[in-house]
Amino acid sequence: MRRPRLPRLPNGRRDLLRQIVLFCGAYWAYRLVRGIVVDDPAAAFEHARQLVSLERAAGLYTEPAVHAWARSVPWLIDAASWTYVNSHFVITTLTLAWIYLFRNPAFYFVRNMFTVAMGLALLLYVVYPTAPPRLMPELGYADSVAAFTGVPASASGLLINPYAAVPSMHVAFALMLAASALRLTQRRWIRALWVAYPPVVGFAVVATANHWWADAAAGALVAVVAAAAARALAGWRPQAWAFRPASAPAAR
Repeated sequence: MRRPRLPRLPNGRRDLLRQIVLFCGAYWAYRLVRGIVVDDPAAAFEHARQLVSLERAAGLYTEPAVHAWARSVPWLIDAASWTYVNSHFVITTLTLAWIYLFRNPAFYFVRNMFTVAMGLALLLYVVYPTAPPRLMPELGYADSVAAFTGVPASASGLLINPYAAVPSMHVAFALMLAASALRLTQRRWIRALWVAYPPVVGFAVVATANHWWADAAAGALVAVVAAAAARALAGWRPQAWAFRPASAPAAR
């Protein structure tokens, strides 16, 4: 029986190790710093109330209705909870691995974009800590993800900051992945899935009471700014960091 052939590394083992260290190192540094940023519950809840007031004034405060409707349909709230738990790390990691192995020239642009986005998110977590809806049961919210996973809402740790709601990096990651994948695949059914992916993630973060709509909008803005920054960086090193490099591969 023939063993399945593994995909050939585009730039060798050394480059793969370098990208793992750079990308994964940046991600876990982001998680670590996010978990130890200034913990100010009073400010976080005040900021959450500010967002609710702004959304109400704009006629956009629909989170309670979305959350209640999703909870009334067991399979829907479970699907939303599954999406919330798995989209941010599992789907992101698998997609980035696919880009690295099979669409390698674009990977370095995507890497830079994600790194900038995580840096912007950390800045906002420090400047504007915000409590998520799930921590405000007086407004009718419950922690659907905790109910789905069995992990209590009170769980805490060095990598967890319960007040890191603005921006929603679930939404930012989903948009950056979808925009990249849409440029890298031609099959219609795959493209259709990627078109649907950001709205599905946006619905999931609100339906599970983990984010306000304003958080999702902030996540989308972070993704746009990060893409613009990655494009500017590519202007400095187009042979290495452009989405579609114009010349032979260079040090990444």
